[in-house]
Parts: sequence; structure tokens; C-alpha cells
Amino acid sequence: MSNASSEKIRWGLLATGAIAKAFARGLKQSQTGTLVAVGSRTAEKAAAFAAEFGAARAHGSYEALLADPGVQALYISTPHPQHAEWAIKAAEAGKHVLVEKPMGLNQYEAQAMIEAAVANGVFMMEAYMYRCHPQTARLVELLREKAIGEVRTITATFSFQAGFDATSRLWSNEAAGGGILDVGGYTTSIARLIAGAAVGQPFADPVAVTGAGHLHPQTGVDVWAAATLKFESGIVAMLGTGIGVNQESVVRIFGSEGNIVVPTPYLYNREGAMPGCIIINRNGAEPRDVAIESSVLSYAHEADVCGRAIAAGRQEAEAPGMTWADTLGNLRTQDAWRAAIQLTYEAEKPERMGALTVANRPLRKRADAPMPYGQIPHLDKPVSRLIMGVDNQATAPNVAAVFDDYFERGGNAFDTAFIYGAVKSKLLGQWIKARGVREQVVIIAKGAHTPDCNPEALSRQLVAQLAWLGTDYADLYMMHRDNPDIPVGKFIDVLNEHVKAGRIKAFGGSNWALDRVKKANAYAKRKGLQGFSMVSNNLSLAEMVKPVWGGCIHVHDLADRRWFKKTQLALLPWSSQARGFFVPSRAHPDKREDESLAESWYSDDNFKRQARAVALAAKHGVEPINIALAWVLQQPFPTFPLIGPRQVSETRSSMAGLKVQLSANEMRYLNLEA
Repeated sequence: MSNASSEKIRWGLLATGAIAKAFARGLKQSQTGTLVAVGSRTAEKAAAFAAEFGAARAHGSYEALLADPGVQALYISTPHPQHAEWAIKAAEAGKHVLVEKPMGLNQYEAQAMIEAAVANGVFMMEAYMYRCHPQTARLVELLREKAIGEVRTITATFSFQAGFDATSRLWSNEAAGGGILDVGGYTTSIARLIAGAAVGQPFADPVAVTGAGHLHPQTGVDVWAAATLKFESGIVAMLGTGIGVNQESVVRIFGSEGNIVVPTPYLYNREGAMPGCIIINRNGAEPRDVAIESSVLSYAHEADVCGRAIAAGRQEAEAPGMTWADTLGNLRTQDAWRAAIQLTYEAEKPERMGALTVANRPLRKRADAPMPYGQIPHLDKPVSRLIMGVDNQATAPNVAAVFDDYFERGGNAFDTAFIYGAVKSKLLGQWIKARGVREQVVIIAKGAHTPDCNPEALSRQLVAQLAWLGTDYADLYMMHRDNPDIPVGKFIDVLNEHVKAGRIKAFGGSNWALDRVKKANAYAKRKGLQGFSMVSNNLSLAEMVKPVWGGCIHVHDLADRRWFKKTQLALLPWSSQARGFFVPSRAHPDKREDESLAESWYSDDNFKRQARAVALAAKHGVEPINIALAWVLQQPFPTFPLIGPRQVSETRSSMAGLKVQLSANEMRYLNLEA
């Protein structure tokens, strides 16, 4: 949405607490925005707020506010656990969104919120108002000018003393209380801002986070906590926060040639303007006070950062305002800080996973879901052409965000394995049970990995994995490796026993030589038994140079691909996108930070393929990695590539490969065959 410069953004406020009042005061001083509506849980509260702050319309429900056609942007200031639901619903209603910090309880809720903004083309920002104040911009300038030389260490604190109140959100685990999520995020965000500015970047994410803290014995929230952040540049930050201790809420930056003190770094006055002040103590010089004028509230600056971005048609703020990557990095740091002090909110525990998504509604496939499907013999369900690998998601919030998004986009197949461990299978099983989708999804179980590749281990591991998954059967089963010392007939016999017992529907082999697959299916045919319905060997546009793991096999050779074309056996290729080789910023002949990537995929021919993928990506308007995935998808035999997203945006980026239609000439050109 764009606006003429003379028009003001029409804001609605979703919730009517103290912070909403501060933002309403800020809007009165805003150059770009005006308050037009307010929504509350009750009509009485909405009417009282509207009367106090001059809103034209008062809505007695959040839903009514979302439906107000006169509202362009919403400021969401509900309690923390409700941020995700209403930000997503606001984006779906076509409203621009400013959501009070923290954007979500964790980085994964924030990912779901950002995806809603992406899908609906709206602006979204996390409300750290100090990031929008001119003091913060001036601090960044001073650091980039090397006012104190090279930054070495940072100390940042933000805490307050609140008397214990079991009914207060601050002390409630259910309300995601405690210091780290309430005010600790200011310290992580400013430390990351400073560490980034020191090296000429908008922000920097720490490479290590350690912490300690005191948890309340009744509620389990953090009463006070400290953290140490280490950055790649060598900068170290020491942070402190709490809701049960008073500390100086200041920032100090120590450099090679002096130090900077920021007495009021967070500029949180809710009643009046806060001019800024930065004190520079340079070695051998008199202290210098840098005054920053401001005649309006920090919230007015915040409204104007949003307003200018919305008017310009941008979906993100400009730094030092909170960009999406900055928000995700900040929440990732807060997640690590909480993990260090063993603080997990009840809502984040696997056993608390319920039927509803973070948007507080049942999981369902979207009407515009882009996913195509295929069939695998002996399985009576369709299988999504992209299969979700279940080896990169380690927590319940991670699983909920990534699996929900994949399912909503039409994905229904999940690849797991005994060797991945019980936790991964249990998380998948808990998600399936909680969301009530067992008959809608395809579970792929794998077992019998070397050195336990024998019929007895296969059976033992299958039974164990089904128990972890909480299901009576796996839709598809694959042997994770082959053991050439055992006749194929013994494997076919035991796999058929499991089919007969109802534990599996169809089966195949991962990293099996095609000669052994042929022998296995010939044996099954002779005996009147079920044979392999699929193979899961590597196939990607980049030919694997060295096995990623021991015993890995690829089927990139032309003869192998011709065999699949002739037999039409389904291929479920792992590392179908060559583990990021087709992201040129990651894979380049001169870049060898990821030694595994370099050893497995770096070759002259593969870099030629990468260059051709880059050229075709420009033609098709996608990324090179989408071209590489499309090449796998459009083989002349059934392929179901495995993908391994760690976050929601990676699933979205993979989906673009479904839309690319390559010509026969382009397919040959990509693989250096033309």
C-alpha cells in the first residue's frame, strides 16, 4: 500500500493497556500517523480509551477492529502469548502491523508472523521504540566513525524491582513473564546493534551465548539473569536484566581509544519527550557530551519510522529500526539466553502442544497451497512432491512453526530415521497427534543403518521407532543402508513380514546400489512378494564428488537416470539441493569455510552447472537454488525430493522450485549435456 505524502497512516490500537496509551500519545505527535480506532475485549474499555485519546471508533472485540476498513495499520500490545495470533490475523486482514516486543515468545513464532506479512504484502515491525529515536542513529554514526577506536566490550543492563504478585503477567510462566523476555531483549538488541555498527553492519549476531540466572521457586520465571555474548569480531557483551532487582539501566562501550556511556539508552519515558545524550570519553581528551534533541515521545519516532516505510511501500523498517532479520536474530539470542538458564515456558513444552496453531486455529491446508502430489505403489495416499526431512528441528516451537507451515503449503510427507534419535521422532509424533492429522500425513521411517544393517536390527528398530512416533504403522519404510554380505532375499522376506503385520505399507532402500535393487525386486517377483516401491539415493543438479557420509550413493550418472526412466521406480533424493551449493554466496571456489560442502560438491563441472543455474534463474525470475530443485523435480521418472528446512523462510524458498517449468533444452543445458 502506498500513500500520498500528505495523507496520514490511519492507525488502530489492538489492546488498551499502559503501553497502548503511550503509543496513542506518540501518535498525537506523529508526522505520519493518526489514531482512528481502538479495539478491546470489552466495549466499555474500548469506549473509554477512544474518549481519552480521540479515536473516532471503538470496537468491543479485536475481530471487529480487524474488520474496520478505515484502519490501515495496527499496533498490537496484548500480553506476550497473544502477539503471534493477532499479528498473523492482522496481516491476513491486509493491515500493516507494529507488534510490541517481543514479537513472539521465541524465534519460531516470529517466523510464522513474518511469513504472514510476506504472504499478504504488508509491513511488519517489532516495537523497540528506542531503535527509532535519533539518539540510536547518532550512536551508530559515532561507532562507525571509530569515535573510540575499535570496540572491545559492551555492558548493557535493563532491570527493575517489581514486588512479587502471582497474578501479574510479569511473574507468570503462562504469560511468558520474567526479565529476559520483558526487558532483557533491549539489552540483547542494543548489544547486537553496537557489535554490528562496530564492523559496518546493521547488526551482528553472537556466535556464542552463555548465561546464568535465578528462577522464581513458584512460577519458574527469571527474576534476574546475566548473559555473555561473544561475536565473530571478538567483541564481548555482558548483559543484565531482571524484574526483581534494580540495576543501572545504562550502556557502556569500551574501545581501543576510549569509551562511550549512554545514560538513557532505551528512552522509555511514556509521558513526555526524552532528548538523548551520549558521553564520549576518549583517551587523553576531555569528556564530550553529544546532545540529541527530541521534542516528541520515542513512540512518535516509532510511529514515523513505520509510517514512512508504509508510505514507501516497504514491508520492513530501515535500520536501525528492527528489520525482520534483526528481530529473528534478537529472539534467537533471547532463546539461547533462556536455554542457558533452563527457562522454558509451559506453552513451549512438547506435551503442551495442542490442536491449534500459533494463530489459534485448527491446522489446515491453504486454499492456494502450491504443492503437487504423486503416488507410490502400495500406498493409498498421495505423497507431496517435496518431503520434509525431520532431522533439523530440535524443539517443540521449531517443530510447530516449520511443520505447520509446510502442511499449510500442502506438504504431507515426513522423513525420519532411527539413527536421528528418539527426540526427533517423538516430536514429530507429538505434533501429528496434537494437530490430529495422522491419516492426512505420510510418515517415512528408516532403520537398519550400518553397522546394524541386518534383518534382526531392522525389526527391532522399526518397533522402537513406531513407539517413539506414537503410531501403529509407518506409511513408507526405507532401509537406511544396504549390507551386501546379506542376500537380498532375507531383507525382502522380513520387510514383507512387516507389511503383512500392518507395520508398514510400502518399502524401499536408501543408499542402495541399483544392481542390488534389481536383485531385490527380481527375488520378490519370483516369490510373489512385494518389492521395493522406491529408492532414496542422492540426486541433485550438482554431482556428488565425495560421499557426504559413509556409504552414500548418488544416481546422477546418465545410465542410472535412464534406468529410473525405464522402470519408473520412485526416487526420494536426499540433499536434492546439494546442501546449499546453488547459493553462490555460500559456494564459491574461494570459499572453503564449510569444508563438508567443498569436499562433497566442489568441482569444475559443478561450478559450471552453478553458473548455468544462475543464468536461468535470472531468466525465470527465481533463485539459482530453485532452478536446481526444478531440475530434480522434472526428471522423466517420479521424484520426491527431500528438503531440510530449519526455519519457515527456507520452506517458502523451496516452494519456488515447484513453479519453475524447464524446457527439455534447459534441462540438458543445466547438466552440461548441451
